[in-house]
Amino acid sequence: VQLQASGGGLVQAGGSLRLSCAASGRSLSRTSMAWFRQAPGKEREFVAAFFRTNSVPRYADSVKGRFTISRDNAKNTVYLQMNSLKPEDTAVYYCAADQSLILSSLTTAQQYDFWGQGTQVTVSS
Repeated sequence: VQLQASGGGLVQAGGSLRLSCAASGRSLSRTSMAWFRQAPGKEREFVAAFFRTNSVPRYADSVKGRFTISRDNAKNTVYLQMNSLKPEDTAVYYCAADQSLILSSLTTAQQYDFWGQGTQVTVSS
């Protein structure tokens, strides 16, 4: 699976951005898909994900109520709608995919086999 992330940019606090992750090489319909982010000097952290057999999304507490993950299987694309952005959301955002991880590993970056190249999101105060 090859993943191409896009949609990052510079936005003021309170603004919105929508990230896209387009996949090629394999259908996403039975694939766990996630967004992670990494700020300078920090570890990569979980943001949101779909498990491969469950359409109910999971979110990090820090983004609940502000971010929405969605998927369009026909377009083989996963989105992350980010609203009410805060300066602490500034990071490089990565999409990730895996077809065999178990549910308990959904939020663990090391369990994902495929990664996009990352897209920078900068939120100014």
